[in-house]
Amino acid sequence: MENTRETIAPGSEVAIIVGCGHAAGELATRLREQGWAGRVIMIGEEPHLPYQRPPLSKGFLEGKTGLSDLFLKPQATYDLAQIEVILNTRVEAIDRTNRTVTLSDGSSLQYTKLAIATGGRQRPLPGADTARAEACDNFHYLRTLDDALKIRELLKAGKRMVVVGGGYVGLEVAATAIKHGLQVTVVEAGPRLLGRVTSPAMSAFFEQVHCQAGVDIRTGTLVEGLEFDGLRVVAVRSHAGERIPADVVVVGVGLLPNTGLAEAAGLAVDNGILVDAFCVTSDPDILALGDCCNHPNPVVGRNIRLESVPNAVEQARSAASTMCGQGEPYRMVPWFWSDQYDLKLKSVGLCEGHERIVMRGTMEGRAFSLFYLKGKRILAIDTINRPQDFVMGKRLVGERIEVDDDALIDESTPLNKFFTASL
Repeated sequence: MENTRETIAPGSEVAIIVGCGHAAGELATRLREQGWAGRVIMIGEEPHLPYQRPPLSKGFLEGKTGLSDLFLKPQATYDLAQIEVILNTRVEAIDRTNRTVTLSDGSSLQYTKLAIATGGRQRPLPGADTARAEACDNFHYLRTLDDALKIRELLKAGKRMVVVGGGYVGLEVAATAIKHGLQVTVVEAGPRLLGRVTSPAMSAFFEQVHCQAGVDIRTGTLVEGLEFDGLRVVAVRSHAGERIPADVVVVGVGLLPNTGLAEAAGLAVDNGILVDAFCVTSDPDILALGDCCNHPNPVVGRNIRLESVPNAVEQARSAASTMCGQGEPYRMVPWFWSDQYDLKLKSVGLCEGHERIVMRGTMEGRAFSLFYLKGKRILAIDTINRPQDFVMGKRLVGERIEVDDDALIDESTPLNKFFTASL
């Protein structure tokens, strides 16, 4: 006989949040801030309260960020806000007809409103050797706090690390490992680093930076297989027949949205759980937010799925407003950041479809911005160590301000001039 943990009393409301990541944690507290008076229950598979993921490949991996600094809020905050947190528990199924969720312990909970914030999981390394490698103590993906703790223990000077994947996470791990004295090789299947997120010019800049730091960069290189010695990976083999010795292997080849729960419940899914501008799914009583959802973005002009903390925070704000009956739509300009060595990369907008690139500053000085333009409007901006350009850039992209190329290049011309000119 099924054990029902709670039954909703007449007139009461229950908000259940599936997930314990950044989006879930933000949503839980924002619900209280925006007036949700009923119960708030947050359910997560990990043993940890909601924490920040970006430092896992940066400050935390390097040892500069402490464990307690990762958590969004302490347990006392959730207690004070009367937010019930259930950890080490998986939501196995959603019954939309009866408005219940079934948990991994066999119990169930009823909801008034349900928010799915299940995030994503690391894309596995393709190949027949992957299952065996995942059982080895020196082969890791980097997605969770526990992953970072294991990798941090392996950062020993003189060790050979192979990083598979030349995206943000892979390059941040490489930068951290080289600082610890490891010999680092980055293997990227694509023709350049950061190929999914930036232009060839910025890719070339980061390749040069990493090479100067001592990282061996190998682009256009597919991993064909792995070599083992018991429960350890000892080498990575490329499609060209190269053998790269390894004491540590870290894989970062992308993220897959966790949509299985939504699909099984019959919700609309297409590269993420489909939602509207208010984070509402195809079921009006179920919302989705964060890495797992595909949403209409007014700045980009189409549906996108964003893997970023700013997106998670903004969607939590919108979802809380929707659940509380206020209905404030999502309208964020996409932005991202990455820390590598002494470089702070901040990007705003998406550069796809640009016609030309204008540079402000110099690559040699390691402080510059690349503006991606179509006509007279800026689609996106990549900034390196130029925080003011980033701040101004968010407005320039979001408000679709028309600009002049020569004025962009001229550093004596302040970027806020364009706002005045547009009035």
